[in-house]
Amino acid sequence: MLERWLRNKPLALRRYIIFKKNKLAYGSMFFLLFCTLATFLSPMLANSKPLLLLSESKIYFPIFIDYTGQDFAGLENEVGVDYRAMAQDPRYFSVWPLIKWDPLESNQNLENFPGAPSKANWLGTDDRGRDVFVRLLYGFKYSLTYAFLVWLISAVLGIVTGGTMGYFGGKLDFFGQRVVEVLSTIPLFPLLIILISIFSPTLFLLIAISSLFGWIGISYYIRAEFLKFRMREFVEAAKAMGASHTQIIFKHILPNSLTPIITFAPFAIAGEIVGLASLDYLGFGLQVPTPSWGELLNQAQKNYSHAWWLALYPSLALFLVLTALNFIGAGVRDAMDPHA
Repeated sequence: MLERWLRNKPLALRRYIIFKKNKLAYGSMFFLLFCTLATFLSPMLANSKPLLLLSESKIYFPIFIDYTGQDFAGLENEVGVDYRAMAQDPRYFSVWPLIKWDPLESNQNLENFPGAPSKANWLGTDDRGRDVFVRLLYGFKYSLTYAFLVWLISAVLGIVTGGTMGYFGGKLDFFGQRVVEVLSTIPLFPLLIILISIFSPTLFLLIAISSLFGWIGISYYIRAEFLKFRMREFVEAAKAMGASHTQIIFKHILPNSLTPIITFAPFAIAGEIVGLASLDYLGFGLQVPTPSWGELLNQAQKNYSHAWWLALYPSLALFLVLTALNFIGAGVRDAMDPHA
């Protein structure tokens, strides 16, 4: 009865209903959306500056605007603005984020670094006294941005190269495949380390270098799909009706060839998150002091005998995010199954 009912629904709705039936995948999607929203709103959730500051009928927004002592009465001679001290001043009214730490600030009240979990620092501090929870929260933004953009750019490059070879075939496909096969023999991770050691690593440089070779695997799938569909009856009918190559590719073949790209997307993004964490762990990733999960794990390795929280919480964060992505990938795979 359910299968008969699903067959009468539009394809996109059928796939969504099948995905929703997978409770683990559906719940993981909301968990990942919550984590994504939290990390991109992290300056409003964790910061050493107040969200709102009222003074003499004036309204200030320290999170969004950098103020100097000249902007506040009585602080004209101050080089910086001590918002924590101002919070104790009855002349000022401030609204603070949930966590009063930023990812670069050290807790100077601690006697030793790293500091164990406490009321002030829920998950403890790292070897410079910085809050671990805040660095995990901020660091996920870089991991997610890197992973998503590498997957997106790689997918576009793979679709263009694989689709071109698969559709036109002949000598273009033959020589193109030889080039792809040569490129596929290059060990990507060691090459990344070599290139990053030459250039000063930034987030966008890491994305560019990773995308430079990340499209190769995707091109194989797209080429196979184009080779399969270009001989189908609906494509032959489109040619007979005078459709151009552009119309055939973008209207008829490409929409039917995206299934493997969509299906493998969550797994690919999970792999890229692990890749960035590995580079950061080895010291070839984001520059210090950028918040990074891999950098926290590197600190854990150096302080494993007396700072268990540096190993536990970053590892747990990686485990939860990767598990959620794998559950989502399994749900998407079931939803995209043509026999479902």
